[in-house]
Amino acid sequence: MSPRRSYDQYCSAARALDAVGDRWTLLIVRELLGGPRRYTDLHADLPGVSTDVLASRLKDMERDGLTTRRRLPPPGAAYVYELTARGHELLPVLHALGEWGAHALGERRPTDAVRAHWFALPLLRGLDAAGAGEGLVEVHLDEGRFHVWLGAGDGPLYGDGVAPREPDARLTLDTATCEALNRGTSTLLDALRGWGVDVAGDGTLAKALREV
Repeated sequence: MSPRRSYDQYCSAARALDAVGDRWTLLIVRELLGGPRRYTDLHADLPGVSTDVLASRLKDMERDGLTTRRRLPPPGAAYVYELTARGHELLPVLHALGEWGAHALGERRPTDAVRAHWFALPLLRGLDAAGAGEGLVEVHLDEGRFHVWLGAGDGPLYGDGVAPREPDARLTLDTATCEALNRGTSTLLDALRGWGVDVAGDGTLAKALREV
């Protein structure tokens, strides 16, 4: 393993960038906020990263205490990567970067990849701003489905596909609404009060979202 590069500056921001400033590192954190992932899954959801670079970043992140690697019991018997508590502490950093970068998105380019679960963090910020409380929300987008846990603590914040149990609410968003929320030109509160978001479910969380 190569030695960690450093800015060699006695500054907390520089020390942080020593650990997470390399290309792809924070996007790997974004993926692992959804829970343990196999190497092949990470590679599939990080289009553009080479296998060598991904392997190198994962080794660096494990060395720096951001991730751990463990072997699943049979019949899985595969290795998965997951965030440590230190890695989870990067969530506010990703939230801040997402908010800061929202206005730079513009229109989606033909070369831009997209995954449904990449909308999980912006949606969680919007649900928090709407005072949604806690619960499991299943989300339906044109690109696919994912689910998010509100008030998840140190556990996974989201997952691909349908919710693992009956969700407390189901949200369906059209493409125009997703893009507006991603760009910061609309808020989830505005969308819930206007158009573009359909809320289904009989639980307390669903009722609260319909009444914002």
